Parts: sequence; C-alpha cells; structure tokens
Amino acid sequence: MTNDTVAVLGAGGTMGKAMARNMARAGFAVRAWNRTPEKAQDLAGDGAAICSTPAEAADGATVVVTMLSDAEAVLAAIDGIAARGTVWLQMSTIGLDGMAACAELAERAGLVLVDAPVMGTKAPAEAGELVVLAGGPPGVRDRVQPLFDAVGRKTVWTGEAGTASRTKVVMNTWLVTVVEGTAETLALAEGLGVDPTQVLGLLAGGALDAPYLQAKGAAMIRRDFEPSFRLALAAKDARLAEDAAAAAGLDLPLIRTIRARMDEGAERHPDEDMSATFLTSAPRG
Repeated sequence: MTNDTVAVLGAGGTMGKAMARNMARAGFAVRAWNRTPEKAQDLAGDGAAICSTPAEAADGATVVVTMLSDAEAVLAAIDGIAARGTVWLQMSTIGLDGMAACAELAERAGLVLVDAPVMGTKAPAEAGELVVLAGGPPGVRDRVQPLFDAVGRKTVWTGEAGTASRTKVVMNTWLVTVVEGTAETLALAEGLGVDPTQVLGLLAGGALDAPYLQAKGAAMIRRDFEPSFRLALAAKDARLAEDAAAAAGLDLPLIRTIRARMDEGAERHPDEDMSATFLTSAPRG
C-alpha cells in the first residue's frame, strides 16, 4: 500500500471512475464521491470507500483529486473541504479562467495545487494509459508521480500550475479540428455520392492519415455514436479554446466555427460520442 489517502471527487463519471479504480488497484486508499452516488457504488468492489459528500471524502485524505465536468462543479466540490497543506490534483479540463479561479482558492485555503488535466478518453482511462499534463511546484512532483503512473502511461511536466491547462486547451483545439474536419469531409463525400469508406481507405497509411481520423470516421459511417467522449464535453472544450484565443488577442475563425457547430450538435446529441457532430452535416439521418 502507498502512504497517501486519495479523495476522488467526480468518481462516477467515465473518466473519474476509471481513474479512481486504477488508483485503488495500485494500492492507494481511495475515498470516492460523486454527485450521483449510485454511479460510484461499484468502486467499493475495488476497495474504495464510497462517501456521501465531498467533505466526507476529503476527511483524512492527504491528496484530493477533482475530475468533474466544469470549473463551477470543481470549485463547488473543493471549496472549504480540504485541510491546509493538502495536495490538490486538479485533473478536470476547465480552461484558463477556471484554473485561475482554482489557483485563487488554493492560495486562500493553503492547498498545494497541481494542475493536471489528462489526454485520452474512455478506453485509455480504463487501461491506465492516459497522458497526464502536469504543472505544479517542483517539491511535490516526486510525491504525486505514483498517482499519475497509476492512471497514465506518460506524464509531461509543463511548468508551474496553469501551464498544463494552457497546453490542454491547445491540444483540444487540434482534437476538435480533426473530428469536425473528418465529419465534414465524410458528409461531403456522401452528399456527392462518393463512398466514404473509400475516402478513409485513400487516406490510410499516407501522410494525411491519423488513427483518430480512421476511428472516428468509421464510427460516423456506421452511425455508431456509443460515447467514448461525449459531444457536450467536446463542445465545452471548443468553447474553452475560443475563450483562450480571445483572451490572447487572437483571431481564430476556425475554432469559432467548430465551437458553433459542436454546440449545435450538442443541443440534439449531448450524450452521444463527439463524432455525432457528423449528424449536423450529414445529408441523411
């Protein structure tokens, strides 16, 4: 067993549950909380203690992990619950303003904040093969690395707290660009009577190919939108990128367009996979 007791706040979501389970299996004492308690109940089978409130989960924990949908949820869960000196691993994707608010809260509460959003979706999370982007004080890095090793195949330290969230926004901009670009390319193919499977085949193995393009493209062709990463969350990530660009004084019309398109799709298909953005453009349902 490891020395740290870890409170995982948001342990019932797709990502949070997988991460809490992998931490427990790695030997950490895990205290799990989720806003919908029944979604976290099966973690008890992995040895996690299921808690009814964030305060209960954080009681006695030396590390608190937040893995929630947005900054508002993160701040509501963490505010006032952790003892001074507790390490706070903020692993949600909440953008620049969200992380700034977390940094202010951590400063007031005396928490040691590590900004650590992850790259990956359902399958990598379940396999413990996420990529952790981490920013925080050098003195805590060796301590938290075993936790990151439990959930990820690689950790990239980016600098101080805040730098990891900036990096995540950049990486998510490419992610939503690939998915929306694939969606519109295949929608055009269908609209012109071109076999979309042939399009993927022509790209396969070439300089323009990408594994994600092939996976999401195949799902679009099948109209199979079993969620690996929900469209509502992808739309949120596109909005965070648009906000970050505006804050930096950049004019990036592509991300504005992608954000609008994904918002439109998320209104009708919020809980389907992000590849369901295809349905907004596709000529048939």
